[in-house]
Amino acid sequence: MPTAREIMTPNAECAGMHESVNEASEKMARLGVGALPICGDDDRLKGMITDRDIVVKVLAQGKDPKSCLVEELAQGKPVTIGADDDAMQVLRTMADHKIRRLPVIDGKRLAGIVTLADVARAMPNNRVGDLLEALSTR
Repeated sequence: MPTAREIMTPNAECAGMHESVNEASEKMARLGVGALPICGDDDRLKGMITDRDIVVKVLAQGKDPKSCLVEELAQGKPVTIGADDDAMQVLRTMADHKIRRLPVIDGKRLAGIVTLADVARAMPNNRVGDLLEALSTR
C-alpha cells in the first residue's frame, strides 16, 4: 500500500498569512490549482484557501480581495495526514472530513498535498468510488 508521501504532489506552494486574497488568487491561477495551503511566518500550516472560499467568503460578501488578507480565511485547525500514513488512511481522512485536498505533514512541516486525483491514480477503482460517494453525500 503506497504512503501519502508516495502519492502526494510535493513542494506545495503556500499562500502567506499576510498575503492579500488577490495575491493568493493570482498564485492559484499561475499554478493552475484550486487551493493553496496557508502558511505562517514560521512556515507551518495554518489552513487552506480555496477558489470557492474566495468566491463565497470574499467576493460574494462584497469584500475587496486586494485588501482582504488570506489569514482571514484560515479558520480552525486544518485537517492533515502524516507523510508516512498509508493510502487507506488518506482515503478515510478525506471521506470522514469530506475534503478533496489533504495537506501532508512531515514532522511539523508541510511536505505536499494529496488530491483526489492523486488518490485516483494510486488506488483501485472501487476504493476511489467509495471516496467519491462519501464526498458527494452532504
